Amino acid sequence: MSNIKVFLTQNRRKRLEQGHPWIYKSEIAKIEGEQSDEEDLVDIVNHAGHFLAQGLYNSNSQIAVRILSYHPEKITNKWFYDRVRQAWQRREWLLPEASSCRVIYGEADFLPGIIVDKYEDILVVQILFRGMDRRREMLFQALQEVFKPRGIYERSDVPVRELEGLEQRTGFVGQAFDTVVTVEENGIRITVDVAEGQKTGYFFDQRENRASLKPLMTGWGERRGIQLREGIPYDSKGKEIKNPFWDGAEVLDCFSHTGSFMLNACKYGAKKVTCVDISQRAIEMAQHNASQNGFLHRTDFVEANVFDFLREKVKEEKTWDIVILDPPAFAKSRKTIQSALRGYKEINLQGLKLVKTGGILVSASCSYHVSEEEFLETILKAAADAKKILRLIEFRRAGKDHPILLGSPETNYLKFAIFEVFDRS
Repeated sequence: MSNIKVFLTQNRRKRLEQGHPWIYKSEIAKIEGEQSDEEDLVDIVNHAGHFLAQGLYNSNSQIAVRILSYHPEKITNKWFYDRVRQAWQRREWLLPEASSCRVIYGEADFLPGIIVDKYEDILVVQILFRGMDRRREMLFQALQEVFKPRGIYERSDVPVRELEGLEQRTGFVGQAFDTVVTVEENGIRITVDVAEGQKTGYFFDQRENRASLKPLMTGWGERRGIQLREGIPYDSKGKEIKNPFWDGAEVLDCFSHTGSFMLNACKYGAKKVTCVDISQRAIEMAQHNASQNGFLHRTDFVEANVFDFLREKVKEEKTWDIVILDPPAFAKSRKTIQSALRGYKEINLQGLKLVKTGGILVSASCSYHVSEEEFLETILKAAADAKKILRLIEFRRAGKDHPILLGSPETNYLKFAIFEVFDRS
């Protein structure tokens, strides 16, 4: 038990009892004991003094306490080792073939404020709040003992640390190493720069969603008037088709980053994929990834602002069988929700205009502050303006290496939808 007790207000919502891992300042009635930067481990009790949980306190943050345990424990090297090992065992169980994945997802793995991604034998770590930053050496020791990695790189370069009274920081933890690494996903080789890429270098959360493209990538030949005669494809003019991917989809991949959706589309039989991203570095990495998987002859790459590109192609009356929209988070806070929704509507409106009738729209949002209802309602409004009818094929969330705590909506951030698109006029 801690010598410091945080008493919660009597009439609060029972979020803690439902599994939410945060205590806000507004939920605290009083604190007993001398809390300090060095003495931040506290017991959380209800208004009557009944023990509820144990956590780390930070007076500088609106999230005053982050839950560590629902039982009194000593936070030692062994505690960190056990939590890290349990998180990795879960991935080994649910993703036995994944040698690269997210191995610690913060509160959802009962290690609040800690993100760890595993890229083969390299770990990338992000520490988001002060209580864990003070215990960073215990964390790094546990990671070394569990994974025995070739190297660890820290990517704590996020503004949220400043809300915790922390500076942003990046760099090697221990010995330096080559930060460019090649991982395997769904049987595809992907090269990632863990020091320069977005977030921690790559987005593992869409692994299963990218694999869900498989049945969509073929079956388009007949729609183009192609007929099989004794197993040989012929076009509508009776000319034999030599392209082995004649039955594959023509795909537009927007916000392509390093090409992960493009690579899966090609693997599953796409005829042609056009990748669009504003980052020159991302386009170069996507080209490299296409080349090393033997897909370069089926891909095009455009360095452009996606909003401008979509509007331009609408004016040109260009269309694709499948349009994929996987933008970065438009809503960074609650204050930016309305602006984000306008952005989501615009890209979906223009994207829908570029989908052939009977084609497919794949649309995603990684903005936690935009709810599933708001996301789908925004796409519905875009479809109405584009004079399209949408039929949902599948709605998905983040992959198994990004667990969702039912009592913590913050862990449920990714929305991923696949629609059939039909003309209304």
